[in-house]
Amino acid sequence: MSNAADQSLPKLPPRRKDAHKGDFGSALIIGGSRGMAGAAGLAGMAALRGGAGLVRLAVPDVCLETVAAFDPSYMTVPLPCDSAGRIAAAAADKIVELAEAATVIACGPGLGRSDELDQLVGRIYRELRHPMVLDADALNALATQPDVLAQAAGPRILTPHPGEFARLIAEELPAKRRESAAVELAERCGIFVVLKGHETLVTEGRRRATNTTGNPGMATGGSGDVLTGLITALACQGLEPYDAARLGVHLHGLAGDIAAAELGEVSTIARDLVTFLPDAFEEFGATE
Repeated sequence: MSNAADQSLPKLPPRRKDAHKGDFGSALIIGGSRGMAGAAGLAGMAALRGGAGLVRLAVPDVCLETVAAFDPSYMTVPLPCDSAGRIAAAAADKIVELAEAATVIACGPGLGRSDELDQLVGRIYRELRHPMVLDADALNALATQPDVLAQAAGPRILTPHPGEFARLIAEELPAKRRESAAVELAERCGIFVVLKGHETLVTEGRRRATNTTGNPGMATGGSGDVLTGLITALACQGLEPYDAARLGVHLHGLAGDIAAAELGEVSTIARDLVTFLPDAFEEFGATE
């Protein structure tokens, strides 16, 4: 997945002149909590810039107004929350209801941790048939119930960084062994794994791709939330999960490279990745 191999990467179909927002899918992003509203907002903004036709953020009611203020182009839905401002177990039925109108679901950005959330994430992982992108605390929730990983009701894209991956497999591995472990996990559980880091790996067991875009300036809070929203948007537009993941990590890294060239690696922040996504799409030529 280097620049020299761009032709092997998937591209989105060209948009018809009479296209409408329903043609480009509806993203449902579940996340946010008191103090981590920005993570959900970043994922939502990235899904918008990634081309999803509709983006809806389901967040705790206590931080809905904060999340809504980040961008007027997505919709927000309040969910019941616990005393710490995290999504409560009582939100499960509402999430299932919201999923009926979704094309692709993302879960995890800013979610926080609780026993109730662990069970909630496990439930939607097992029950919702939609393609789903899981990141951050959704991965930590799954790590508490490893048997659930092989019980997905539909396509699942997991996007762990090395620490989250270690929790998923309950083992700390040296870098040189992580790739084979990610391939094994993906194949055994029938899932797609995006193992983030230098030369991010995308695999579903049989196939694997290594990304070479990106730079150390992207090692900043919120970068993974942007990737979650971007992969979700690409899947909303019809790319199968493996293609959505490998194109997503390429464009995400390319946006980071453009941002670093403009701002410097030290000063690049996650919001800059969203800002430069349009340039990344244009430089890559993301449509056929």
